[in-house]
Amino acid sequence: MEREDPLGRTNRLRLLVAGGGTGGHVIPALVLAREFLRRDPLRPNSSREVLFVGTRRGIETRLVPPAGFPLELLEVGMLQGQSLRVRMSTLIDLPRSCWQAMKILDRFRPHVVLGVGGYASGPVMLAAAFRGIPLAVFEPNAYPGLVNRWIAPYVARAFVAFEGAVRFFGSGKTVVSGIPVREEFFSVPPARRRPPFTVLLFGGSQGARSINRAVVEALPKLDQLKAQVALLHQTGENEYNRVQEEVAKHSVSVQVFAFLDRMWDAFSRADLVVCRSGASTVAELAAAGRAAILVPYPAAANEHQLRNAEALQRIGAARLILDRNLDGETLSGAIVELLERPDELQRMESAMRRMAHPQAATRIVDELERLGKRVSGE
Repeated sequence: MEREDPLGRTNRLRLLVAGGGTGGHVIPALVLAREFLRRDPLRPNSSREVLFVGTRRGIETRLVPPAGFPLELLEVGMLQGQSLRVRMSTLIDLPRSCWQAMKILDRFRPHVVLGVGGYASGPVMLAAAFRGIPLAVFEPNAYPGLVNRWIAPYVARAFVAFEGAVRFFGSGKTVVSGIPVREEFFSVPPARRRPPFTVLLFGGSQGARSINRAVVEALPKLDQLKAQVALLHQTGENEYNRVQEEVAKHSVSVQVFAFLDRMWDAFSRADLVVCRSGASTVAELAAAGRAAILVPYPAAANEHQLRNAEALQRIGAARLILDRNLDGETLSGAIVELLERPDELQRMESAMRRMAHPQAATRIVDELERLGKRVSGE
């Protein structure tokens, strides 16, 4: 029996979120799930439900349950970047994965399914399309992932972060929503514009060996500017001790962290950010209004990090250094150039801020509610 709110409206809505793999998929999905539940007028006795479906090897196993959401797992193989043998095995097992997805749909009976990319989203979205359940996809990258490109003809709504991705889904059903970002990034104050010129460097939660190496190589050059420059460097756990030992040999101010769990605080201290160009990172830079030097991860599927960085470079929000070209000389040179050109840095910040979408979660959940309520009968 459907529960009613005091105004007599039916509020029971079930959202299934399919996919994951990386933080770029899972973190925005968690922001959306929280917004979806926040709107329930019957809270805390919620009449809304959210279920995540992912794989055992994805980061969703570390992020979703602690966030308070149920997670079911599919056995799904990989396709991109794999050997012919692995790809063939994945395709042979696809019917079994779709059958598992059908069983999950039958148990949960979602009103709407949202695919966020990653291998688990494929079987679930195919099963949802077969069942006639309204299907939406979230595509954070300038060039959509393989699963989202395949499922594009069957989706009722596509939410994208870059205008260039609209052509893959069709303008009539695509919303340029931006990427849902944690509210703390929108509260980051403008850059301080006072010495020392502080540079935040990181390569994701696990660090990036090429960025770590370039920082160490750049230290002798930056020693000459020790009164003007300071570095905040997240290395990842594996290389923390090695980088810390190298930093101790130099006079430039460098704070080394294995991991930063409040990245927005580090953004608040930074005048410039050097990082990878995953979709969530790009969205956080835009929300905080920080100029960036982007070093795309070269092994990213479909070179999507390169496409993201190129899109930001075209509008003047970031500089792009290819991973293969990154060394101490190129890194220190780029930092010094922007240190000496504050007007250019300010233009980059303004361009980056124009990419921000503070209403992304609101717009996406508005559309998900519309799709879901068609099925629920409200």
